[in-house]
Amino acid sequence: MNGLKYVGVIVMLFALGFAAEGKAFWGFGGPEKVEAVNGSVTLPVAAVSDGAAHYYSFDANGKDVKFFVLKSSDGVIRAAFDACDVCYLEKKGYSQDGEFMVCNNCGQKFHSSRINEVRGGCNPSPLARTVSGESVVISAADISAGAGYF
Repeated sequence: MNGLKYVGVIVMLFALGFAAEGKAFWGFGGPEKVEAVNGSVTLPVAAVSDGAAHYYSFDANGKDVKFFVLKSSDGVIRAAFDACDVCYLEKKGYSQDGEFMVCNNCGQKFHSSRINEVRGGCNPSPLARTVSGESVVISAADISAGAGYF
């Protein structure tokens, strides 16, 4: 009977971990690691056009810089660091709730159409990006500039 109890506890921990904040647990399903080619990170537009936030990490001289990219309901591809000016020290980032990005530390919600538009406070810190043809292009230097958040 004790063995069954331990199995139950382990299953519950996994379930809670996968549900917690919509984030990865024990290394499963974390942000996709990306690398720069010729000074830029390039992502296919098709990979980020489903309305879901797609999380990435970039090695900026040994610092793991996290960001997300999504296409908001107004049709614009947006990008932001997975951090803000207020709560970044907690290193909790954001999760998505429908058309809103939610701070995993303080719970404030931000409509996805405002990402890259509103700066400061607990808003996701904007990350410059361009769309060129079928690619979202983000400068490695711009990503590296956000290393202080992480």
